[in-house]
Amino acid sequence: MEINLTSDTITKPTPEMLNYMLKARVGDDVYKQDGSTNELELAVAELFGMEAALFFPSGTMANQVAIKLHTQPGDQLICERTSHINQFEAGGPAFHSGVTCGVIDGDRGRITADQVLEMYTDASNFHYPISTLVCLENTTNKGGGACYELPEIEKIRQVCDEKGMKLHLDGARLWNALVAKAQHPTHFGKLFDTISVCFSKGLGAPVGSALIGSKESIQKAIRLRKLMGGGMRQTGYLAAAALYALKNNVSRLQSDHLRARQIEVLLNKKAWVAEVLPVQTNIVVFRLHRKEDVKKFFDKLKQKNIAISEMGGGWLRIVTHLDYREVMHEYVTEALQQLEI
Repeated sequence: MEINLTSDTITKPTPEMLNYMLKARVGDDVYKQDGSTNELELAVAELFGMEAALFFPSGTMANQVAIKLHTQPGDQLICERTSHINQFEAGGPAFHSGVTCGVIDGDRGRITADQVLEMYTDASNFHYPISTLVCLENTTNKGGGACYELPEIEKIRQVCDEKGMKLHLDGARLWNALVAKAQHPTHFGKLFDTISVCFSKGLGAPVGSALIGSKESIQKAIRLRKLMGGGMRQTGYLAAAALYALKNNVSRLQSDHLRARQIEVLLNKKAWVAEVLPVQTNIVVFRLHRKEDVKKFFDKLKQKNIAISEMGGGWLRIVTHLDYREVMHEYVTEALQQLEI
């Protein structure tokens, strides 16, 4: 039995999801003739109380199109230093949109309204780029699955309104935040100009994200998606997987969160663990007392057929997910309890 806890992106479609995919109503999505994709886009937009949505092959492309929508070359977008948009999208903001990232050192990937205001620059000083966009990430990947509190987002929204900036949410793991904080999607739909959500992480679909926003924004996004090579044909097979995931796999995220918290409790009891970031969702980030023990730790896990990931700086990551079943969890927790370094 091999147990992969490196990410929640490694999940495979269940037989039920595959069967649902086989029944997809397909057509040419470039001409908006794909029935299942149209259904998904309408369902996601309505879920968030927003006007329209557009299906994307990846969350990175959805984020990059959102940035292009809201900025002009030479502008500045404001984000947290460790955010996916800044660190893991291959310099996309510079390449696609010609913008710089004004990065903020946040609290586990989360920034505050005061920090946004401090980073903001406008046309009054021609030495600086003009800040036109703020991008938040919820939950935060490198922050260990931490969630934003709605009151802080409301304050950031207020700063954006006062300064004429747009607000985008990289909601790749927003489903986890909604479940963990008992929030409703419309809370976020009211606060953001655009939101990207991913179906291929905790929800278990094989491919796909969606960008949600106003009808005007999504109409422009269709052209930008095409410009970036994202126009697709019979996407309904993929959209059907996302529809199945929305209907069946959101509430079950509670199980992922519970297992992650149980691993957190266990690690906190081990003498060789120096720190475990408080767990809110399905990501456990921790470090050992000695960096030189990391290789030994990984080797011992490998002997048990358990895989986790390294984040740099001595930080390690465990991610629970749909394919991580209870029998696997019992095996992993027993292995960690017995493991000594």
